[in-house]
Amino acid sequence: MKNNLAVKSRASGVERQPGGSPSLFRPQPSTLNPQPVSAFTLIELLVVISIMATLAALLLPVVGAIKKRQYIYNTQAEMAKLETAIDRYKAAYGFYPPGNTNSLINQLYFELVGTTNSGGVYHTLDGSAQIPASQVPVAFPGVGGFMNCSKPSGGEDSSAARSFLSDLRPKQVAAYTNVNFTNILLVASVDGPDATYRPLGVQDVNPWRYVCPGTNNTGSYDLWIQLSIAGKTNLICNWSKQVRTDSPLP
Repeated sequence: MKNNLAVKSRASGVERQPGGSPSLFRPQPSTLNPQPVSAFTLIELLVVISIMATLAALLLPVVGAIKKRQYIYNTQAEMAKLETAIDRYKAAYGFYPPGNTNSLINQLYFELVGTTNSGGVYHTLDGSAQIPASQVPVAFPGVGGFMNCSKPSGGEDSSAARSFLSDLRPKQVAAYTNVNFTNILLVASVDGPDATYRPLGVQDVNPWRYVCPGTNNTGSYDLWIQLSIAGKTNLICNWSKQVRTDSPLP
């Protein structure tokens, strides 16, 4: 009975001793003084922030190097495809696509895609561009016409143009329109990593340069491109497998 009374009295905050005299029930210390929730101090937060900043500073150069390597790898893969197309052209016609005195503004696209001549106007087989025959020497110095062109005369001279760039992607060409014609150049799909480098006067365009016969490859042709990445130029060419860094911009 006494034990039951003591239990019930505790519920009301009063404890009755065995002798019958009541006494105040004292709660456990944990009830009076709850433990505070642990939290980061200001110093600990500053330490964590400084560690994160240090890690970020260490990772940024690594990320930049990986991105640069990806630009170069993609461009090298595209150059290999262009070389294959040029070799197929050579196998079909017995000579490489002609060049001109301007390695930057070259007719390589028209020669590899193929053209037709109708009414004195050249049309590419894919319908992407056209240029009057009278304007060809203006667009490409020293060039009077295109070799890979259909000649539907019906005689011995008749021939059909061929396309050697059937898998060309839209980002691998750059078009600009003159008053009388639309010119198209082969470019790298990686764009211009540095916006300040504009060899064609247009942002994000890195054109392929072509010379035939070549200066470095005297028996064939020179094909090269320069990527400006993070203020440094990278020469990718068909006369060396090694990428030359900090090559002078033309």
